Amino acid sequence: MSSKRYTEEFKIQAVKHITESGHSVSEVGRRLGVTTKSLYSWLERYGDSREAYQQESASQAEIKRLQKELKRVTQERDILKEAAAYFAGESKKGTRS
Repeated sequence: MSSKRYTEEFKIQAVKHITESGHSVSEVGRRLGVTTKSLYSWLERYGDSREAYQQESASQAEIKRLQKELKRVTQERDILKEAAAYFAGESKKGTRS
């Protein structure tokens, strides 16, 4: 039996139905077709500490962005090193002739 996967956005919205709208976990579970066990685990993750989770998500997004930028800059540096070495070798060849 395979379990259904839900997006984080869906999970957060489900938790909002419970925390902000005041609906019961079992009621939200029935309406959305989600088990109460899943809803309780989502409440732990996204519930009261939602702001902390959002800050953590923002930090993770920033880390990913910086890692991507570092990779790009490293590749550019390596290309420039190779080009400098190539042209240094070419200029030595040109002065010998």
